[in-house]
Order: sequence, then C-alpha cells, then structure tokens
Amino acid sequence: MRKKTKKIYVGDVAVGGDSPISVQSMTTAKTSDIEKVVAQINALEEAGCDIARSAINSIEDAKAIVEIKKRTNIPLVADIQFDYKLALAAVEYGCDCLRYNPGNIGGSDKVKLLVDKCKEKNIPIRIGVNSGSISREIVDRFGGVNSDSLVASALEEVKILEDMDFTDIKISVKSSDVNTMIDAYRKLSDKVDYPLHLGVTEAGPLYQALVKSSIGIGSLLKDGIGDTIRVSITGDILEEVKAGKAILKALNLRRDGLDIVSCPTCSRTTVNLPEIVKEVEEKSKGLDISAKVAIMGCPVNGPGESKEADYGISAANGMGFLFKNGKTIKKVREDEIVDTLIETLIESKEDENRPS
Repeated sequence: MRKKTKKIYVGDVAVGGDSPISVQSMTTAKTSDIEKVVAQINALEEAGCDIARSAINSIEDAKAIVEIKKRTNIPLVADIQFDYKLALAAVEYGCDCLRYNPGNIGGSDKVKLLVDKCKEKNIPIRIGVNSGSISREIVDRFGGVNSDSLVASALEEVKILEDMDFTDIKISVKSSDVNTMIDAYRKLSDKVDYPLHLGVTEAGPLYQALVKSSIGIGSLLKDGIGDTIRVSITGDILEEVKAGKAILKALNLRRDGLDIVSCPTCSRTTVNLPEIVKEVEEKSKGLDISAKVAIMGCPVNGPGESKEADYGISAANGMGFLFKNGKTIKKVREDEIVDTLIETLIESKEDENRPS
C-alpha cells in the first residue's frame, strides 16, 4: 500500500497524498534560450511529462521564466545552485517550485529570505540531496557518503525550513549507487511524511539508466514509497519520460497509452512479430487510449496471454486471432492484423465516449 504523504502543489499538479505519481524531466538547453526550452518542455508534455525542471544559472535564465510559462502548460521547477539571489529572482519571475541542495545557497539568513518569498508566492521547495553534495561535517560524522549521511543531510535542511514555519516541502535523496539510493529513501520515508521525489542520479546511458532506475525506483514504488519520479538518462530527455511512464505502468500505477505485452520470439514464431509490435506502437501514437494489449506470435502461449489482456493478437502461420476482454472477435490475415487492432481500439474508445 502506498504511504500517504503530505499533499503539496507544484503549479496545478498535486504531489503526494492520494494524487497520482507524477513523471518529471529536465531541460538541457540554456534556460535563457527561450525558443529551445519552450520546444523541449512542450515535447516533454506531449510525451507524458507532468513537471519540467530547468537550471537557473544567471539572471537572464530567471527572467526567461516569464515567457517560458506563457508558452508552456506544465509546471516549471527552477533548479538553483549556490546563488540565493537567483532563487529569489526565479520565484519573482514565476517558477512553480524551487529546488536546491542543502547548504549550498548560504546560511539560514539566506534561506529565510527564500522562505519568506516562497510563502508570499505559495511556492514549494524541493530539498535535493545528492551523494556529491553532502557537507563535509555530515560525511565525517557518518563515516562517508552513505544512506545515513544522505538522510541526515535532508533532515538537517527540513529542520531549518520547519523552524521557519515552512512545510510545503518535497525531498529527494539521490545516489548513483542503486542500493544506497533504495536504503536512503526507505530510511527517510520512516522519518518524514513529506512527498518524496525518486531517482537514481547520474544513472548513465540509456540501457544502464533503464536498469538502474527500474530497480531503484521500482523497488521503492513497490514498497509504497514515492510521489514523483525522474529517470535520469544521458541522452534524449524524451526517453526519460517514456521510461518513467513504463515503470509506473509495469507496477499498475499509471494507465495512459497502450501497455504492450509481447513475446520475445523463438523458433515457434512464424510471423514477423517485431515488425508487428513496432507498427502497433507507431499507429497507436496520439490515440489517447489506455489499454493493455498483448501481441503474441506463439501458438503455445499466445492465445492464453492474449486473452488476459484488454485486447490481444495471437498470430501464427500468416493468420491472427483478435481478442477483446478474453473473447475471440475476429480472425484476419497477418497483413491486416495491426489495422484491425487499431480500428477496434478506436471503435471501443468511441463507444465509451458515446452518451448512454
């Protein structure tokens, strides 16, 4: 069962409580390059991203927030490092959330200025702890960078904010080591009721990042821990969103778009299953249909697997059976399989939307 945490709002997206787990990503263009950032955020939204984050490295970056917000729809988190003045500017120019590492924007007097400004604008703060940003004092106290020092760093900053009567907080304790990351979030979840943002930081290139993030994020979500996630990938930011959505789908925590179940193929496969799956992916884009679809090329396991999905194809020897909710509804040739499936999905969607 998912742990119920405090609900906060990042723009109009609820985080924590009973709200859906949200998917985040981060822009890579300089934030002052408004055209590129707007294009990236809109592409992220189209891919299913709920919240975007951009680094604010200059006053020009902060000023750009105004125009970026006018031309995009999803909330924008301002990522701040070292300069509290940029954090103040980001809030003033309209960001929906601030994210900073504990201790790197100055003493409590600087934090108090941020807290006052965030209270005035109803802006939450994400305390973002990374294994590379823990203070030397905490590292020495806990014998290195480990789950305990990550949690201690987060709790120290939480106390500073709470002492200033600020509780619109979410927290992350990311590490590039999967075991450390999992242990840290479990320990932190036992100590706070604030929403937690999950991620394996610096997870590497695509396949490595997918494995690390699926294990780290997936393990915690299965424990009921986590309110928002980011899959960190060195490469295309749209892949981060696709991966995040896939993790949530795999745990039945999100259903938007098709959840495709397909066999890996073997010598029993007599149709071009990889091509069929690819074609279904391409032709189903933009349909706004949520369903589990099994695409099977095995005459042994295919019929049973197909019947367990909302929709299913079991194909062999140039022919395919189309299933809906466990019942066979059509038999078609292999070259008609995909179009028949897509037509059936569209018809079912239209039936659902038709007034009763």
